[in-house]
Parts: sequence; C-alpha cells; structure tokens
Amino acid sequence: MSQKQPERTQTDDSLRSERARTDRELEKKRASIEEDSDEVLARANDRADEVLKSARAKADTAGLGSSAALEVERTAEDRALAEERTTKAAQLTSERDERRRALAELLRFEREVTDKDLLLERRGADAALVTRDEFLGMVSHDLRSLLGGIAVSTSFLLKEAPDDDSGKKVVKRAEGIQRFTARMNRLLSDLLDVVSIEAGQLHVRPAPDDATQVLRESVDIFQPAATAQGISLSLAGPPGPLLANFDHERILQVLANLLSNALKFTKEGGRIELRAEAQGPQCEISVTDTGSGIPPDQLDTVFERFSQVNKFDRRGHGLGLHISKCIVEAHGGRIWVESGIGTGSTFRFTLPLVKQEQG
Repeated sequence: MSQKQPERTQTDDSLRSERARTDRELEKKRASIEEDSDEVLARANDRADEVLKSARAKADTAGLGSSAALEVERTAEDRALAEERTTKAAQLTSERDERRRALAELLRFEREVTDKDLLLERRGADAALVTRDEFLGMVSHDLRSLLGGIAVSTSFLLKEAPDDDSGKKVVKRAEGIQRFTARMNRLLSDLLDVVSIEAGQLHVRPAPDDATQVLRESVDIFQPAATAQGISLSLAGPPGPLLANFDHERILQVLANLLSNALKFTKEGGRIELRAEAQGPQCEISVTDTGSGIPPDQLDTVFERFSQVNKFDRRGHGLGLHISKCIVEAHGGRIWVESGIGTGSTFRFTLPLVKQEQG
C-alpha cells in the first residue's frame, strides 16, 4: 500500500472548488444583470403604455377623428407596438445567449490553458523527481556502505581494546563513533522516507499483528537509554494480544520516533508510559511522558516537515513526527498530541483492529 501525493490531491481539490465557486458567482452575477435589464425593459414598456394611454385620452377629449377610424388606427398602432416589443425581446434573448456562449468559450479556453500548463509543470516536476530519486538512491547506497564499514571497524576497535586506561579511552571514543554512525543512518533513512512521501511512494504492508507485542519490543529497545537517563519506561495495556492490521517495521519506526522525542524532552526522574487499548473498531496506541510539554500554539504544527518545538535544539531535524504522521495515515489511522507547558505530552495514534469473525 502506498500513500498518494497529498500536495497534488490538495491542488486538484482546490482547483475544482475554485472553478465551481467561480461558476456559481458568474451565474449569480449574470442572473442579477438579466433581472435588472428585464426590470428596466418592463419599466420602459410601462412608461410607454402610460404615455400612449394619456395621449389617446387627450385625443378622445378633443374629439379628433371619427370613432371607427380612430379605433382602426389604434389597433394598427397596438399591433405594431406589440411586434416591436416581441422583436426587441427576441433580440435581447439572442444577445444574452451570445454573451453566455462567448463567456463559456472564454472560460473553457482559459481552463484548458491552465490545465495544459499544470500538466506540463507536473511532467517537469516528475522528471526532476525521478532524477533526484535516482541520485539519492545511488548516494544513499554508497553512504550506507561507508557507514557500514565505519560500524564494522568500530566494533573491532571495541573488541580489541586493551583492558587498561588507554583501552578505556579507545572504548569511550569508539562508542561515540557508534552513536554518531547510528544517528547518520537514521537521518539518511528519514531523508529517503521524506523523498518517498513527496513522490507518493511511501509503502506500508499491513498484516494482522499483536499491537501489545510491538509496544513490548519498543520498550525493550529503549529501556537501556531510559535507564541511563534515570527515566522510568513502562508498558500498560491489555494482558493478552490486541490484534490490529499494521506494518510491523513501520509501526516500530513510529514508536521509535515518539520514544526518542519523549526521552529527549523528559528530565531525570521522569516517566514514560506506552499503552494500547481497543477503542471501537480502532486500536489506540499512546506514548505519555512527564517532559517539558508543547506550547498550545504548536500542537497543530509539530507534525509538519522540519517543525521543531525548540528551534535551538539541534538533536533532531524535525522529520520524525512528519514521517510518523504519514505512516499512520497510510494505515488509515490518525495521530495527534495532547500537551501543555510543564504538564508533559501524550502522543496518540490509531490503527484498524482485526475484525473478529462472528461464530
């Protein structure tokens, strides 16, 4: 399963919405203009009828002409006036139809040009993305090979370091190299994930799995780091399995991002708790910490790309939460945060539960 490109979908939706709004506004304006012109024409006709009626009344009072001849003349005048009005009405209708056709043709032409320009722009963007992705693929392969070589060499240093003061210094520096290598590998993976997300090619392969077990694995992975920082890391949830549909490795990645952030912002003596529970047809997973919390005005932006709560903290690049959001949404779930300054944070996300067959 892959995620669609959200920017293009949003652009297409916005374009359709804008065109529909334009059509509605044009139709309202055209109807208003036609209504006003009909009213003007009706007032002119009424005024002409009043003038004609007044003139005939004066003629009748003055006794001009015989009654029979006057009636014939007036009948002819009425017929000519009716024909003239019918002709003017038909001409007005024809002019309106012509203007409507011209406007529709102009809109069609302008929209065809817009669509053509947008298609050409997207083709160019796609070609540039393909070139970029190929380049990043080659570079990432080479970088990972180099990082793998550094990691292997470092492991040999750790094994071969003598058990004396100089050896302890070597071990300390080698462990530092391992940490830097791990961070570089993670950053490289995050960058490649962002590229996949932008290209609409973030793949997840959901399968029935135990959500409690994936939380337990995450606790085992991060327990040493939590212990080293003096932070309590625990798991709460149902005692038995909680079956949901998810990509095991991808959800481990989401939990790793959430736990890394929790450890980063929680001080010594703090607590972090993972929990999984069924909420209707969804499995809700939460990571709660007693850390510094997130300002209210940043709760809606922490999942944006390159967003950071503390812009001066260089321990991250603002990609983890954005990638986590995209992974969860690719599963058909959602992710959000509840937090406040000094009260800690709770990140929650949902996954679809496995439907139980009715016996």
